[in-house]
Amino acid sequence: MPSTKTKIIFTIGPATLDPEILRGLLRAGVDLCRINMAHVKAEDVAGIVKRVRAAAAAEDRLLATLMDIKGPEIRTGELAEPLPLQPGDPLDLAVDEEAGGRPSVPLVPVNYPGLIHDLGEGSTVLVDNGLLRFRVEGKEAGRLRCRVEIGGLLESRRHINLPGTRVRLPALTEKDETDVQAGVAVGVDYFAQSFVRQPEDVDALRRLLARSQSPARIIAKIEDQQAIHNLDDIIRASDALMVARGDLGIEIPYEDLPLLQHRAVQTCIRLQKPVIVATHMLESMIDNPVPTRAEVSDVALAVGQRTDGIMLSGETAVGKYPGECVQVFKRISEATEALHDPDTRHGLVLRNPKSKLVRSASGLAEDIGDACVIVFTKAGNLPQLLSSLRPHRTPVFAFTDRPEVARQMQLLWGVEPFEIPFARKREATIRTAFARLLEKNRVREGSWAVVITTVLRRQRLIEGVQLRRVEAAEEAAGEENP
Repeated sequence: MPSTKTKIIFTIGPATLDPEILRGLLRAGVDLCRINMAHVKAEDVAGIVKRVRAAAAAEDRLLATLMDIKGPEIRTGELAEPLPLQPGDPLDLAVDEEAGGRPSVPLVPVNYPGLIHDLGEGSTVLVDNGLLRFRVEGKEAGRLRCRVEIGGLLESRRHINLPGTRVRLPALTEKDETDVQAGVAVGVDYFAQSFVRQPEDVDALRRLLARSQSPARIIAKIEDQQAIHNLDDIIRASDALMVARGDLGIEIPYEDLPLLQHRAVQTCIRLQKPVIVATHMLESMIDNPVPTRAEVSDVALAVGQRTDGIMLSGETAVGKYPGECVQVFKRISEATEALHDPDTRHGLVLRNPKSKLVRSASGLAEDIGDACVIVFTKAGNLPQLLSSLRPHRTPVFAFTDRPEVARQMQLLWGVEPFEIPFARKREATIRTAFARLLEKNRVREGSWAVVITTVLRRQRLIEGVQLRRVEAAEEAAGEENP
């Protein structure tokens, strides 16, 4: 049985492309594979997904694929050579190549045409993950007059953050659309949308997926102050959320980042949407075989907040110790989850009968002890609700006949998904599920299971709950489908 309820996402890259390394990561317990399109070409996606799924099949494991699309971004342009800057130095930022500069003042090109319009005197410009900071002192046609506050070596194509500034970037770039089509073609399970600022940005990607008839789900990445302001609406518009702490930690005061992370995770649980905490979780392990104690505490904080997933980025893409990183995640998750309050099923406000029925099923299994919940699903909605209840002591096994739904449920906290064929007769399907669980040593014969099924009554679909003992599979008669 999986030893943790918190799911692990790893980023594939040069360090993890080898099939044997991939199989080792699967044995260590990864649940989703992230493809970072900031470093991958669209034409390479099919080969990566094929390799990942082959490794998963060899290990008899479900592994979801998550394409992280690059999104719109603001960068400095090409420089003839790196530019050394000292605090107090003047500097001009230009959006027009023909913009005239001041004599003896460096002129740095920027790729965002709205820069001059969006920024005013006193605005802050952060470059290269905040390592360089400029203050706007004025603006002229085609350029901003700035003063260096934090200096350093400015190189070509460095990322720019504009904290507190409302930018007017498109939701998707031309590259994003090309990358999404490549992902749709190979059946990517999730698309993580970068720099989501408002729910309309998510709607733009959803329209693109709908036109392509893709069942993939959308993870909105919050990375700036505008996204924080629209957080609840973004969560409602998306299928899941990622707290992308890299850019976010630059855009807001760093002391506010833990508070925002807590708010985002708790809001997602309340709104019954999965949530991922990402970036810099084990950054030192790119080069070192063990984490820092601060990193251990950071991962434990995220697990203790009951985030659905924790993510590795450069640690597994280019790091020296990808397998060790997954093992560290597992060990910290096991230790932290053991401290969870077991009685959480009354924490959510549930307004419809179906939701209350599911909560009662979860509560019944917890009260019995040594019992599991088995749920049959077509779209994954009931397992997602069960996951939001965060049942501490109760294993949740979700069965579906749709392979893409099975993989998507890999992100749900505490849910272990299985793909099986659904028979015409309900009883046969339930027995097939029992057989799979016994085969995988997830349950013991004779143990209790609370079974949630969809049944037909007078031409109307309703949810039903049964309390059953797990029995060895036999052909049995029944009348309804799960």
